[in-house]
Amino acid sequence: MASMAVQLLGFFLGLLGLVGSVVATVLPHWRRTAYVGSNIITATAYMKGLWMECVWHSTGIYQCEVHRSMLALPPDLQAARALMLLSCLTSTLAALVSSAGMKCTRCARGSSIKHALAISGGVCFLSAGMLCLITVCWTTNDVILDFYNPILPEGMKYEIGMAVYLGYVSACLSLMGGAVLCWNCEGRPRNPLHLPRHRHPCPPLVFNTINSPNTPAPPYYPPAALKGNYAPSRTSLSSNGYRLNDYV
Repeated sequence: MASMAVQLLGFFLGLLGLVGSVVATVLPHWRRTAYVGSNIITATAYMKGLWMECVWHSTGIYQCEVHRSMLALPPDLQAARALMLLSCLTSTLAALVSSAGMKCTRCARGSSIKHALAISGGVCFLSAGMLCLITVCWTTNDVILDFYNPILPEGMKYEIGMAVYLGYVSACLSLMGGAVLCWNCEGRPRNPLHLPRHRHPCPPLVFNTINSPNTPAPPYYPPAALKGNYAPSRTSLSSNGYRLNDYV
């Protein structure tokens, strides 16, 4: 029961990481306007995401524009797109595989591959978490380098957006879920029905028959009765000093 609860914990942690990765991939809040210098008081705020750029006005109106050309995007944005998509797909595969390999499901119950499915799901969660972590770390490094670049104008400097922080949380959840699944399944459980049984050697047939409580004891015969089944003759009796006429 404890092992099943640990598996469920790892699965739900990985599932939360999957949801967070999908939300972080869709949101446009990867980079937001840095309020420094002349941008301290402004009526608009710019946000950049993997798929669109948005402008927020002080009146509360959002205007977003989707990136129409993929080849016109910078290489770092193309790489971030690819890594986040791979992370989401790997997390989805991990959720499907690990759900089939958990003890609380009926899929492949009693089969030897159920243990391997649970471990494969944990490894996929670990891979998805690493892909998401690489993407957000890369984006954070680019934002920090551009922010402290003295050549770049203040109006083109951005800060880390909310989607990047969500990506960090999602990556940690996926890594923890995969680690819990792999740790819980590191040793294959032994089936007590297949354990080798040490049998005691059976006693010999003679002793087994004698020691059995339902077997009657063999009849007792006197030694004289075992010498022969014939009556003694007169010659044998007279040679022993006895005469037959004394007893008739």
